[in-house]
Amino acid sequence: MPAARESLLDAAYTALARRPWPGVRMVDVAAVAGVSRQTLYNEFGSKDGLARALLRRETDGYLHGVERALAEEREPAERLAAVAAWTVGAARGNALVRAALTGCWGERLPAPSRSKGSTSPVPAQRRADAGVPTSAELLALVRDRAVLALGGRGRSARDPELALACESAVRLALSYVVAPAGSDDDPAELVRGAIGRWVSAK
Repeated sequence: MPAARESLLDAAYTALARRPWPGVRMVDVAAVAGVSRQTLYNEFGSKDGLARALLRRETDGYLHGVERALAEEREPAERLAAVAAWTVGAARGNALVRAALTGCWGERLPAPSRSKGSTSPVPAQRRADAGVPTSAELLALVRDRAVLALGGRGRSARDPELALACESAVRLALSYVVAPAGSDDDPAELVRGAIGRWVSAK
């Protein structure tokens, strides 16, 4: 039931915006989604399963945005600047993405966890039960995607300087997430200035 699953995740996300995760009730999530509580349990197994699926969806959404930014037909520095802008925007607009990127999970949010040997009959839930990447793993995923995307323009994907430039772009963006700057400060501009020549060099 992909449609019911998405509706339930949307309802859980909306509920989390209004109250801390411990106060989110399964019966309310089901009611807002317009499905039975049994359907909710069939999809996620438990409230912890719902939390894992919600975290997985939001993390995957962030990574899809990174891939879109990297797929643009622009110079390497511009694509890394787009990744930086997306990272800051996604973190500002989504507390779960911000927590996943920084590793700072507050009491309002569901804690990331992994299910021990998921037996869910729902393939998407088995994937969610594997847990979400740690902040260090997430940074490495973004760096590696950037290296692969940019390695085709005269740079080897194994080039350590390219890997360092890609990681630096993400870390610069994360600095804006952790310590927000003024409204005039632009993380994309910082990335262009700091590593533009670096990634453009052959």
